[in-house]
Amino acid sequence: MKDFGFIRAAAAVPRTRVADIDSNVREICRLIDDACEEYASLVVFPELCVTGYSCADLFGNELLAGRAEAGIADIARHCSGRNVTVAVGAPVRHNSRLYNCAVIISGSGGVCGIVPKSYLPAYNEFYETRWFAPGAGIPHTEIDYAGYHCTLAPDQIFHIGEHTFCVEICEDLWTPLPPSTLHCLNGAEIVLNLSASNELIGKHVYRKQLVSQQSARTISGYVYCSAGFGESTQDLVYAGATLIYENGIMLAKGERFRTGSSLTTADIDCGKLQTLRQKTGTWSATLPDGSAAGNLPYIHIETGDTARTDFNAKFYREVHPHPFVPGGEETDTRCREIISTQVLGLATRLDHIGCRTAVVGISGGLDSSLALLVTVLAADRLGWKRERIIGVTMPGYGTTDRTRSNAEDLMDVLGVTSRKISITAACDRHFIDIGHDRSIHDTTYENSQARERTQILMDVANQTGGIVIGTGDLSELALGWATYNGDHMSMYGVNASIPKTLVRHLVRWAAENHFADMEASDGNGRMTGTRRSAKDILLDIIDTPISPELLPADDQGRISQVTEDLVGPYELHDFFLYYFFRFGFSPEKILFLACKAFCSNGASKAGTGEDTGHYDRETIAGWLNVFIRRFFSQQFKRSCLPDGPKVGSVSLSPRGDWRMPSDAKPDIFLSDLDR
Repeated sequence: MKDFGFIRAAAAVPRTRVADIDSNVREICRLIDDACEEYASLVVFPELCVTGYSCADLFGNELLAGRAEAGIADIARHCSGRNVTVAVGAPVRHNSRLYNCAVIISGSGGVCGIVPKSYLPAYNEFYETRWFAPGAGIPHTEIDYAGYHCTLAPDQIFHIGEHTFCVEICEDLWTPLPPSTLHCLNGAEIVLNLSASNELIGKHVYRKQLVSQQSARTISGYVYCSAGFGESTQDLVYAGATLIYENGIMLAKGERFRTGSSLTTADIDCGKLQTLRQKTGTWSATLPDGSAAGNLPYIHIETGDTARTDFNAKFYREVHPHPFVPGGEETDTRCREIISTQVLGLATRLDHIGCRTAVVGISGGLDSSLALLVTVLAADRLGWKRERIIGVTMPGYGTTDRTRSNAEDLMDVLGVTSRKISITAACDRHFIDIGHDRSIHDTTYENSQARERTQILMDVANQTGGIVIGTGDLSELALGWATYNGDHMSMYGVNASIPKTLVRHLVRWAAENHFADMEASDGNGRMTGTRRSAKDILLDIIDTPISPELLPADDQGRISQVTEDLVGPYELHDFFLYYFFRFGFSPEKILFLACKAFCSNGASKAGTGEDTGHYDRETIAGWLNVFIRRFFSQQFKRSCLPDGPKVGSVSLSPRGDWRMPSDAKPDIFLSDLDR
């Protein structure tokens, strides 16, 4: 049963009875049973949950610590024989000191290690130094505890199967240098935080920010579990906050203020974390004294195997089918930021060169429309009159009335200079010159048109003292769906890092936010009201099938060459590109995730069973095969790309993010997919 680098973790909040250890242990064991039913490999409990965090001066009584040790032994017996590792909070006495500890218990090895809390709060409502000794800096100490021989030390890395984790406790996270920072630099992939954090107005927002930032900074999975119902409310309220993050992104959160126990579960992708760490050059940091942060004397402890989790049966994480597309409350902010980046990049280039014009080929399709909108906004930013933008329509054999009228109307309503130059006569002459039969609609027939259009644009740019603004997008570059030295070439490509699935959303956002009220004029600046608005035109462009229009239209004058019928759905290819490039996943893992996002029998959200897609596994695998073959075979086009602004985390610029030999072979990737 393949885990694809995932491990299932759970944050368990038991209903607590203060100082009633037997009751607390029973509830902890019950929650362990629940977690095992979900095939969780790691289960994290709150700080001091065996006794209750709010025992206060009762911690000074030797009976409490002794009964807590007996309770840990009971929990270890309960876990015996299971593929599960749990972290439980308990007070631990050693050498006349009492430590606030996380006790690590494995189903195969009992008590594997004890991690003391490094930093004790003694401010505001907290007074932990009254009862406990700090764990920071204590030497590695071998002790006998709960019937097991183990290590008491803060700097321990625990191994579970092929994965690693470390532990810090509550206040440790709130310090300037949390212990987990060095733990992760020394190999820990997941951080477990046993906490007892009371609720205050606004505190939970800050708590989430802390967990998110530490998870992002350490490129780790972070499982946070805080005390809940049953802790004393004499002065404070503990709401049972549970959070699971991965590289700064929330995977799961539990409901706070519950009047009972709870279990929050998520599947953490350790394979993704390893890839991100490998790609981040500053990950191997050094300490102020010049020593390597990743070579500290840590103790490495084996805890046993992971659970036999079937991630196909149930998957506790969301897999977004459109990873490039912002959603929810972030949509407006992200779209505005993306277009602003494109606009500033182009404006800077135009200003630097001292251009008199900007030339854009307008087809009536999505990519050229976005490029034109960006160019218009850049011109506005520079204080240009829009007449300095030259939009060129170049109808050919496959141009339809719909795309032609959309192109012409859009230029009209935006107020740019419009030129119409047909390519049919030039291509007819060219076919005669090279001896090509015009009735043969092959690669020569198609590419000749693309190169003729590029020649026209380049010459118009030279003629007017401008540059050609490229319209090709990231998805086309990944698939090589561009004519070499045709639409592949420009002088500045504003869409070079914008995938096709995002282009559609950006055009819609621009239509609704920048150009919603713009109507066509009669040429004298008077609004006629007889022509469509910019928004109406752009929305119709969004609804137009994606096509290069290099083949003649059908008998009804409609587009006959639909791109997605030929190379596959862009939503699939963008999904493949994101996980192949961003995280270096194998084709087999990409297929697994794609089925979760798109298949009718896969759920994109944890445990919902929701029907989220309309492709079967065989269809996805077939298009993934196409993606791999085209991505490798078309690298030669990406090796000589024009300049263009990087907008997102994925870019194929040969000068920046992607360096690959044009003659690399895809064989091992295809065979991985066939397994």
